[in-house]
Amino acid sequence: MRVGRRSLVVLAGVPGAGKSTVLTKMRADADVVRLDSEQVRARLRGRSSGVPYRYYRPLVHLLHRSRIAWACLTCPGPVVAHEPATRASTRLMLLVLARLSGRRTVLLWLHTDADSALDGQRARGRLIRSGSFRRHVLRAERMHRRLLAGERLGGWRRVHLFTRSQVAGGLRLDVET
Repeated sequence: MRVGRRSLVVLAGVPGAGKSTVLTKMRADADVVRLDSEQVRARLRGRSSGVPYRYYRPLVHLLHRSRIAWACLTCPGPVVAHEPATRASTRLMLLVLARLSGRRTVLLWLHTDADSALDGQRARGRLIRSGSFRRHVLRAERMHRRLLAGERLGGWRRVHLFTRSQVAGGLRLDVET
């Protein structure tokens, strides 16, 4: 997949879809900043002295999104960010951030069914609350239907729809010079 040097690539989908795995396996022909909320969570977990994640989850999200903003403003190459982005407000925030930092927007939507996503959460030991998960799934299913129908998402320069099996071997980013 080709992306511009000044791109914000958002790897999105329901929690447990495999975004972290795809991000880890992603290959690029240039320096790419890869941002995953798990990076923040791991750092805070080491300093939290056994505090349950539910208590510092809001801080993880705040710091992760702050890292995305900082990288967009300061890094010369593409920024690839892991973000569920099932909420329209989250996608809008990312679009505004990209516009303010002069970046092209690319949405990589990773689709999987709810059962497979739950299996993914269990495998990595990061189950989210059932109510929150149901809301993510409902919003993700609406997004999936929109993308399958070929609906254009306002503000996004490019949108790609993938299934977990399509990206099992990872993705390659070719960065335009």
